[in-house]
Amino acid sequence: MSAAARRRRPLVALAAAVTATAATAGVMLLTETGEGGPADGGRQKSPPSTTEITRTDLVQSKTVDGRLDYAQRRVVKSAVEGTVTKAAQPGRTVSLGQRLYERDARPVVLLYGPTPMFRAMKAGDRGPDVLQLERNLRDLGFGSRLYVDVRFDEATAAAVEEWQKSLGIDDADGRIGKGDIVFQRGPVRVVAADAALADAIGPEKPVLTVASTKPVVRASLDQADRTLATMGTRVEVALPGGATAHGKVSGTVAPEDSGSAEGGAATGSGDASDGGVEVEITLDDGTELAPKDKQGTLSVKFVSESRKDVLTVPVEAVVALREGGYGLEVVRGTGTHLVRVGTGLTADGRIEVSGAGLAEGMKVGAAEQ
Repeated sequence: MSAAARRRRPLVALAAAVTATAATAGVMLLTETGEGGPADGGRQKSPPSTTEITRTDLVQSKTVDGRLDYAQRRVVKSAVEGTVTKAAQPGRTVSLGQRLYERDARPVVLLYGPTPMFRAMKAGDRGPDVLQLERNLRDLGFGSRLYVDVRFDEATAAAVEEWQKSLGIDDADGRIGKGDIVFQRGPVRVVAADAALADAIGPEKPVLTVASTKPVVRASLDQADRTLATMGTRVEVALPGGATAHGKVSGTVAPEDSGSAEGGAATGSGDASDGGVEVEITLDDGTELAPKDKQGTLSVKFVSESRKDVLTVPVEAVVALREGGYGLEVVRGTGTHLVRVGTGLTADGRIEVSGAGLAEGMKVGAAEQ
């Protein structure tokens, strides 16, 4: 057995142990660098096994199961007491001016805006909620004579009455009841109907749960993989329909059973009961999902580190030099000589190498199998 082969045996064992750690911690391996050229004497006998230096991309990653979900979950409650006469429809997307559900045979309608519905509105009222209402009436086409401002005047009442009649409200009177409108920042997806037909509702009882219409991916990581939960970590998602989508970690999420009113906003600690972490992944803009993609389990690949277009060899090809550092046993003709190399990222059993004179296709010694 050559001297290089004897030195390679303990290095392979060490590299295997450190590589296993790197697979979960996303750390660099064997980063000692050195000058190229002969590093350990003259020519030696050819090794019993050889391999080639290749040029490729190295990606250090972790793959786990994931599921499709929707961001920014939140509970909607009725501002007034009543009875559900038409329940919400889970899975439905509700947009400006559409009904979320019905209370006491009266539609509860979605309008857009950041100010919540905190009071009834009538002629003579002023405030940001009035301004918000008038903007919605204008966008719905009921504001031809409406001057959009903070005043609820006669023109506002006329526009409201016209809008109410279009909804089929028999007692249209130009006034807005406190429980007639739900303000949200945009379209919502109904995640769950928390109140069924004929259920009594009120300020303390959830009626439905809504979320953003933008799909996200959620996946759980072990505590040891917590570094992958860092915002901005790139992710590849294998979709059930066969396509691959790309995205990035946008935050951690609270477990769904935590009782959080937001039910998954990417602001929680994300700690699961087993010490792991659940992350929310935002897909890249332009990602289109087929119907099949919305069913079943997704395969989520977290890319912790990558190197593009680098020279690599199998980990077992690297040898420890007597004087310190690492080298490759380069094969030339019927003999070999050791060349000092710098090492970098390790992934999938291969390690990045660099050094003067190294080139793709060179034969190097490898550990005996």
